Amino acid sequence: MSEQQPEIANLKPAYCELKAGQTCLWCACGRSATPPFCDGNSHVPTGIRPIRYRARTDEEVLFCECKQTATPPFCDGTHSNLKGGYTDAVEHTVGEPPAFVQPDAQGFAHLDGECYVVSPRLVPPSHATDRFRIRDLVTTGLGATHQSQFLIELDEGTSPALQADGDVVVWIASGPGTATVDGASIDLPQAGGLHILAGETFAFTGRNIVAYISVCPAVGQLRIVTDGPTQAADAGGERLGLIDEAARVAMGPRYFQVLMDDAQGLANSAQFIGHIPRSKAEMHRHLYEEALIIVSGEGTIWNQTRRARVGAGDVIFFPRKVLHSLECTCAEGMDVVGFIHPGTNPGINY
Repeated sequence: MSEQQPEIANLKPAYCELKAGQTCLWCACGRSATPPFCDGNSHVPTGIRPIRYRARTDEEVLFCECKQTATPPFCDGTHSNLKGGYTDAVEHTVGEPPAFVQPDAQGFAHLDGECYVVSPRLVPPSHATDRFRIRDLVTTGLGATHQSQFLIELDEGTSPALQADGDVVVWIASGPGTATVDGASIDLPQAGGLHILAGETFAFTGRNIVAYISVCPAVGQLRIVTDGPTQAADAGGERLGLIDEAARVAMGPRYFQVLMDDAQGLANSAQFIGHIPRSKAEMHRHLYEEALIIVSGEGTIWNQTRRARVGAGDVIFFPRKVLHSLECTCAEGMDVVGFIHPGTNPGINY
């Protein structure tokens, strides 16, 4: 009996909560009457056998329902590039659209479920000298659980030495210069990512340096240190995440490129750059927590009951499982940089 091709059961993955030790049979044929699980019979004439999965811990998972995933039984985002798998949201026609939320005096526009937009230029520095500032953008005090993000601004010279207890992933937004990491000098890319290990001491030297500092797991603040290098362990991978058009991954009309993930020594987290054409995504959720930097362009972030305008330099914080849609409203499109945890694939949504 020759093996048949699986059928598409659904274009979106199935969200499931599993208990530690729970075993299930994932339907691989797409014909089950009890998706996403095998019904015991439908696969028999196809020759496509189900896949057994046993949860090691209490887990939230997204089981693939398009049956085209390269990471069975889990979704890998392939559904977005299947016919009908990615569609723009329909225009709001029922009742009044959600109200626009304006940023408060500290630069935060608070949306649904602790989702928010922050305009860094309005955020009071948590540390400042005449040439250097730190602004706190994402912290546990603002609703984050898994990551923190800080904006570093250096007008010229050398910054104070900094340190964090978690993995540090930097997005270099502007400014020529260098980073000194535990005594080693690294030339900063014009635009790109930099990985610094937990506990390593780092500082920046240059002019007009603007850098977004993500830390995972979340910390309350960056430490300013006066001690010398800590001689932390080697990163075990490349320090820099550089833009490479050949590495782009399509997600419907949008695309992204992962700049850093476990190849650079990160643990179940990733930094990526992406492009959004003029469009509005369908409302969706993620299992990861995300901080998204608007590099260029402008648009609107939608929740169910609120929305806010976003522009270059702004950061959107998305908690896990909060319904949202990001709309690009400009003809030239919108470029973004994101940091996600726990997770390594920004193309997975449900």
